Amino acid sequence: MAAIAAAVPSRERREIRLAGIEPAGSDTGTKAGRTADLAAIIADKDVSLSGADDAPDRYGRQNAFVFLTGSQTPVQTLLLREGTALASSAITEKTCAAALLTAEAEARQARKGAWAGSAVIKNAESTDDILAGIGRFMLVEGTVLTVRQAGATTYLNFGRRWTRDFAVTISRRNMPAVESAGTALKSLENRRIRVRGYVEAHPGPRIEVVRAGQIEILSGN
Repeated sequence: MAAIAAAVPSRERREIRLAGIEPAGSDTGTKAGRTADLAAIIADKDVSLSGADDAPDRYGRQNAFVFLTGSQTPVQTLLLREGTALASSAITEKTCAAALLTAEAEARQARKGAWAGSAVIKNAESTDDILAGIGRFMLVEGTVLTVRQAGATTYLNFGRRWTRDFAVTISRRNMPAVESAGTALKSLENRRIRVRGYVEAHPGPRIEVVRAGQIEILSGN
């Protein structure tokens, strides 16, 4: 998680986008809980930032991991353990990504924060429920019925109504990165998986997968 680090006193005003995590929910209660947890962790404390660079994004935010002074555990991990965040699909460094997923799993198993309810992970068969989250980061679980290629795109289909049911899409250019974990996409047929990413509609709900870490195999041979 370390690349470029800078000490930032808590009194210095700088907008930071917390790297490696996404909101655990869109409801007001979850947002308020996440904000309160973050405020409690960093209030009146000095922090250091670690990121690929210190250049702001197009919204003027610096994307970074945040560490309390003297701590080796990022604030992101603390939020994940409290169930107020989800592990992002954007982290490519395997050790870092695994640590974030482990922290998320701890909260899920303990049913903390957003995990106290049953709405965090969507059922791949609940098309309308997934479509209600268009544009948002989401976790979806289900059994892959078929793996098919159409042109330069491979589809993991979770239903037989290909234009309406939930599906995962992988473009040809992203295939090497997705299969880098050693799992051939065709082998996912009849296996239950969890996929994480942003939901789009084409016209049915879709999540585009661009890296192996977005797919977790839950069951099957």
